[in-house]
Amino acid sequence: MTASTAPASRSLVDRGWDLGPAAVLLLLGWLGTGPAAAGQGLPHPGAAVYALVSLAAVSLAVRRRAPLPVLAVVGSAITAYLASGYPFGPVLLTAPVAAYAVATAVPWRRAALAGGVFVLVTALPHALDTDVGWVPRLAWVVGWTAVVAAPAAVGAAVQVRRRADAGVRAEQGRRAVSEERLAIAREVHDGVGHGLAVIALQSGVALHVLDRDPARARELLTSIQATSRESLDGLRAELLRFRDPAAQDAPLRPAAGLPDLPALLDRMRAGGLVLHDRVEECPDVPAEVGAAAYRIVQESLTNVLRHAGQTPAWVTVRCGPGGLVVEVRDAGRGPVGSAAGGLGIPGMRERAAAVGGRLETAADDGFVVRAELPVTGARTP
Repeated sequence: MTASTAPASRSLVDRGWDLGPAAVLLLLGWLGTGPAAAGQGLPHPGAAVYALVSLAAVSLAVRRRAPLPVLAVVGSAITAYLASGYPFGPVLLTAPVAAYAVATAVPWRRAALAGGVFVLVTALPHALDTDVGWVPRLAWVVGWTAVVAAPAAVGAAVQVRRRADAGVRAEQGRRAVSEERLAIAREVHDGVGHGLAVIALQSGVALHVLDRDPARARELLTSIQATSRESLDGLRAELLRFRDPAAQDAPLRPAAGLPDLPALLDRMRAGGLVLHDRVEECPDVPAEVGAAAYRIVQESLTNVLRHAGQTPAWVTVRCGPGGLVVEVRDAGRGPVGSAAGGLGIPGMRERAAAVGGRLETAADDGFVVRAELPVTGARTP
């Protein structure tokens, strides 16, 4: 079924659900009221009685749009029908349908009050008939109450279920929005944070060599310009996603991956970081796994700049038997104090987990970040 025909089909189903019971009860009232009267030894009903039967049945066609007014119309028609001397007939079947409609749409306090008034009013004509003994009259009141209350209870249960389902859907929607915002915050933290750390390092080196090596300073300033432009492009892309979530389906730039690692390492070296690397060529790596590996290396090197100073770092990317292994090691102490509780390490763990992998950190003659990312069966983050 296409998107254009689905609303029309649902509309037809809704109309059938609205008109179907009303039409059935109308037909049953026309065909069954006369035999019901004859079976009770009563004269054949006149036009006024059939008008009441028709009014009660036809009003059910709008029971979902106006449940309380429909209940009032049905109650008035049944009361007038019973007062005319015809206590039993198909018209009574309209009561449980109207009661169910009220219970599914109206808050339970109002629905209970309306149902109680409905039972009281419609039961009175027969309950006050002194020509019948009190036992039959009591039996009528109890039975009639049960006939109305049973579908009302079912309708109330349906309403509770609908509200619970709506609450679950709303919570899922809020969770999805929260997760998307967290993902955007993580991207901004990793991209912009890395760019600022590299810019700070390169600008410091540029100031140091400005007088004695202008060419080197110019080279560093050029690198700073490129890094700042890349960071601003990334920030602009993420802010666009934040303003318009549909924009994430058409990103402004492709996600960085394993082929972009050499450029990342060169930028870090240009800033003065002593960096050793062993990056193997790993074919058939899914794009989401490559992007996670790139961001993990990027954030790890950013932490080296922030917390390890000018100590050397080693980057290893290799294809292990279980998938891609990424390791970044430095000779510093790693994040300590409040820095250890920041967004960097938790964000890297989330990236690894999003593709079915895991990430561990350790302080062992320096600081080590090690991630194992499966190449097969990766989940899209």
